[in-house]
Amino acid sequence: MHILITGATGLIGSAIVQQLSEYRYTALIRSQSSSDQLPDYCQTITSLDQLDNLNSFDAVINLAGEPIADKRWSVKRKKVLIDSRCDLTDKLAQLFLVSDNPPKVWLSGSAIGIYGDGGQSELTEQSLFGKDFAADLCLQWEQLARQAHDVTRLVLLRTAVVLSPHGGALAKMLPPFKLGLGGPIGSGQQYMSWIHIDDYVSAIKFLLTTDIAGAVNMTSPNPLPNHRFTALLAKAVKRPAFFRVPQPILEALMGESSCLLLFSQQVKPCVLNNAGYNFQFSELEDAFADLI
Repeated sequence: MHILITGATGLIGSAIVQQLSEYRYTALIRSQSSSDQLPDYCQTITSLDQLDNLNSFDAVINLAGEPIADKRWSVKRKKVLIDSRCDLTDKLAQLFLVSDNPPKVWLSGSAIGIYGDGGQSELTEQSLFGKDFAADLCLQWEQLARQAHDVTRLVLLRTAVVLSPHGGALAKMLPPFKLGLGGPIGSGQQYMSWIHIDDYVSAIKFLLTTDIAGAVNMTSPNPLPNHRFTALLAKAVKRPAFFRVPQPILEALMGESSCLLLFSQQVKPCVLNNAGYNFQFSELEDAFADLI
């Protein structure tokens, strides 16, 4: 299988190309110097303008996008977040539409942020969308990919917090927790949805080779309240976790983007469960034992 992949040097993309090495890849990268981060079996391009169509590919995995939680959401930053996702997704959709023999499957990025604040309710692929910036961003992102749903099997990857030893949220949380400075955020009652990086990659392979289409929640079956998440992380690093971060302080530090940590999202992977996908790490304590 020959796969066109965007975001191949990111946390998820790099894990995919390294762990699913049985496939051929052409990776869209920002500059040729980025190719040093990829295995030798990855071909590279630096612009979609180098492609007239997608006829030579069997699948597309679209993971590109600026990190959403790294900076405050100024007007300028919001535009960067939107453009980095939507412009590329639109170009890919147009390439699908002009292809005589388009790829059979397109796995296109999204996030569980599309659901907004779910409170204590369980959220599935059928749940209503939120009304905040993150939800609107995901909705725009998905709508652009849907332009190609008549010519390929489109899967929308609604991704939760991905836990990996090599970066992402866990890498940011570990230093304070190892110093005994970790603790719950806000009330600690808000649900956090997560997925082990190995399950994410395995689920990608599952989605490439089955007939699933539409939205798929890329999250473990067992989301936890923030206070339980932090307690298990503290237990894994053998440190206390008493330093609660009050909501007003977090809002002052992060502004509007604090919703990413304060909203409650008890998201369930109903599509994957119903299709028979077996999670390697369905419990957070087991995931931390493997990762830390």
